[in-house]
Amino acid sequence: MMPVEDLGMEAIYEFEVEEMPVTVAVDNNGESVHTTGPAKWKEIIAKDAAAS
Repeated sequence: MMPVEDLGMEAIYEFEVEEMPVTVAVDNNGESVHTTGPAKWKEIIAKDAAAS
């Protein structure tokens, strides 16, 4: 772990990964956008379908 003064309590982690595609996406609240993103789009799609 490497502390970065500009990020306050946040930290940057360095990983060495070989032959494994990976995306780590965490928002400023520590929530995974892989969870919140699909949930938000599901809500938008349902709202649009109800309006049609």
